[in-house]
Amino acid sequence: MMNTEKAILAGGCFWGVEELIRHQPGVISTVVGYTGGDVPNATYRNHGTHAEGIEIVFNPEEMSYR
Repeated sequence: MMNTEKAILAGGCFWGVEELIRHQPGVISTVVGYTGGDVPNATYRNHGTHAEGIEIVFNPEEMSYR
C-alpha cells in the first residue's frame, strides 16, 4: 500500500489552484470546496465567510510541502 499524506490549502479561486496542482508529480487526488466560515452547507452562491479550499492527497516520496 502506498503511503499518502493530505494537505488542505486555501489560495483564492479553488478551480485555478486545483488546475495548477493536480498535474504535479506525486498528486494522487484533489477535491475542492469551502472551508471554515459561518454558513452550514456552503454553496457557490452562499458561502458567507468560508474560504475556497482544495484538499490534496499526495505521495510524500514524490512531493512535499517545500
